[in-house]
Amino acid sequence: MPPIVNRYTRLVGIDHPIVQEGLGPFRTPKLAAAVSAAGGLGTVSMPGMPEDLASGARTFRQHIEECAALTDRPFAVNIPVGVDASGQVLPFTDVYVRAALAARESDSAIARQLTVLTTSAGFPGGYVAMIKDAGLVHQHKVGSTRQAVKAAKSGVDVVIAAGFEMGGHAPSKAVHSFVLLPSVTESVDIPVLLTGGVRDGRGLAAALAMGAEGVAMGTRFILSHDNSDWHPAYLQALLDAGEGDDVAFNGVYGPCRGLRNAASEELLASSHPGDAVPDPVKLTRWKIESMQRAQTDGDVTNGLVLAGQVASAIGDIISAAEFVPRMAEEAAAILRSLCASLPKPEPGFHGVPGDHAAPGDRS
Repeated sequence: MPPIVNRYTRLVGIDHPIVQEGLGPFRTPKLAAAVSAAGGLGTVSMPGMPEDLASGARTFRQHIEECAALTDRPFAVNIPVGVDASGQVLPFTDVYVRAALAARESDSAIARQLTVLTTSAGFPGGYVAMIKDAGLVHQHKVGSTRQAVKAAKSGVDVVIAAGFEMGGHAPSKAVHSFVLLPSVTESVDIPVLLTGGVRDGRGLAAALAMGAEGVAMGTRFILSHDNSDWHPAYLQALLDAGEGDDVAFNGVYGPCRGLRNAASEELLASSHPGDAVPDPVKLTRWKIESMQRAQTDGDVTNGLVLAGQVASAIGDIISAAEFVPRMAEEAAAILRSLCASLPKPEPGFHGVPGDHAAPGDRS
């Protein structure tokens, strides 16, 4: 029996309420498969925004197929909902959503495993019904309580509360995890995950205590032996990072957090780095290519190195097979120890603010 069982683990069909975050525009099928095989939920990330979106869709499909071949457990895909200045959804979002659905429709084995689709960045209103009709669990990442309520009302199944300390594309509201999460969990009735600042069982226990039913992690899983597709220099840059070595800059969909280096400093100093012209599409491609250059070529000076603030607290490279169940056990042990240390409640005690069920035990 897994140490923590709740609505989220039952909904998604996993052993432990631990999710590997979407890490687009990078390659993650091997990492996703390893996290899923360990009892968590791995995520295949979208492969960027190439000029030829049909080529991008084929790459995305290949990554989905690779992950499915490496594990027989459920996994997710992550697709940002990009919007332009007028609020119109960018073409790549539609292309990638339809590519994921097509992969399920054309391959029954993939349909059994690709069971979750996570959206992020913009509001996914136009895709909620499409995702639900396809039989997928729909998770959506939010950066404010208002966004969480809006997403829940639209019909998504899970919201991921994103604290501003998270790596990669961070929420524009800039609310940190310990402020955001309790507000979200007391405002919606669907399962909530926390992303931002978590690296071990202590963070999972804290999230559960604040009403969440799991956590999603990016930086922690980047630093994994299973993440063999990424350049070692990227991982070493994260291991070398100290407190204050991260910075938030203007990314593709809004604020983005990464390590402070020549590339991020250039973005902070100018809205048009290098030879880029003031064309939003070209600037976006420059940013994505810079991110991919750091990941594939190991250029951690002139490439954007996305990472959360938690990188400063991580000093090891883990194996998902050992780490995921150990993290869940650690969280459960912490909660049991804390409960055992508490005196019995006085007569007339009627629970805690928000009237939440015990952590990990929500029906």
